[in-house]
Amino acid sequence: MLKKLEIEKSIIKLEVLNLTHISELTEAVKDGNLWELWYTSAPEPKNIEAYITKAIQDYEKGVSLAFAVRHKKSNKIIGTTRYMNVDAAHKRLEIGTTWYANTYQGTGVNTECKYLLLAHAFEVLECIAVEFRTHIHNLKSRKAIERLGAKQDGILRNHKIDATGCLRDTVVFSILNSEWKTVKKSLEYKMDKQYN
Repeated sequence: MLKKLEIEKSIIKLEVLNLTHISELTEAVKDGNLWELWYTSAPEPKNIEAYITKAIQDYEKGVSLAFAVRHKKSNKIIGTTRYMNVDAAHKRLEIGTTWYANTYQGTGVNTECKYLLLAHAFEVLECIAVEFRTHIHNLKSRKAIERLGAKQDGILRNHKIDATGCLRDTVVFSILNSEWKTVKKSLEYKMDKQYN
């Protein structure tokens, strides 16, 4: 279902994540010390190489395709996102494991990034649903997902045990293919306002 690709729009370019991104992704995760936010998936700087290697292995298994997010104006890698939990038989996938350097949060980067991923998922891969999941305590992420036009499906209670040994409740959102036309129009309106 997933083939390597690069896609871009006005602000960002999505490049398939690879080991050449180690240095820039390390700098990005340090901008805001993102790994210190206990409810996110951002790795510690010392673990970036292993993080990328795991992403490559997941692609080879056919379950994930990770991207480095390049900010076009600065030409810097500012974060990462991915297609994950791919279920080709049922035409579903999740967009997740997304994080951006603190400097670029709230700048329109996430809207454009998700627009590109959603458009490819619905219009090229012909998905019937795209899912988003986040930690129940990650209120910033939950609001960002809702702003995209996703609807909350529910909460998976005691869904995972995190790195600290705490139980994580996971909030699940989705956008259906029948909703994509309206969501697309809304995202394009938001991006037009951002650019002008």
